[in-house]
Amino acid sequence: METKDYMYILQHDIHSVVLATNNEQGHPATAYMDVMHADESGIYFLTSKGKDIYRRMSQCEYVALTGMTGTDFFHSKMLSVRGKIKNIGAAKVKELFDENPYMYKIYPTEENRDVVEVFCIYEGQGEYSDFSVKPPVRSTFTFGNVKEEKSGYYINEACNGCGICMQKCPMNCIEKGQPYKIIETNCLRCGNCYYHCPQKAVKKYGE
Repeated sequence: METKDYMYILQHDIHSVVLATNNEQGHPATAYMDVMHADESGIYFLTSKGKDIYRRMSQCEYVALTGMTGTDFFHSKMLSVRGKIKNIGAAKVKELFDENPYMYKIYPTEENRDVVEVFCIYEGQGEYSDFSVKPPVRSTFTFGNVKEEKSGYYINEACNGCGICMQKCPMNCIEKGQPYKIIETNCLRCGNCYYHCPQKAVKKYGE
């Protein structure tokens, strides 16, 4: 999938997410937010100036969000994003209200909407997981001027082909080879291979 596909899922299939910021004391704080629009240019939210989340987003350079669809884990699709956020003021307010007409019930008059402003996560990296299929599918995407940061595990040349990693993997997502190979799109990132490899050939990206 492309970035636009993940953004469509975020806006239309998930829509409501938990947004994480820091408060004035530097402690983590969360808020339930609706994604008003999402595309390759960024992820857009609406909020009023009087809310705590407005102040926290104004003071934070970075935020993170996560949301999911489905009634339980085995029917779920999850998407998380971390990135830079900025206040773009009243720009796009009417556009976002028109795109999300239920907002007119919350702020029915123009006078009501005077306090509403738009925030945009304008660059970042996201992770998508689909647990409705087996093995689960995991992928990453970026938007804005962001290079992908690899995460999870890989197997290096110290591998001697003993096969213990394959035995320990709950998703059967390790292939034989020299070295053995982790199929990253199906990996749970549980760390079983990492902690049981006698050769210490399984490494974490960034380690």
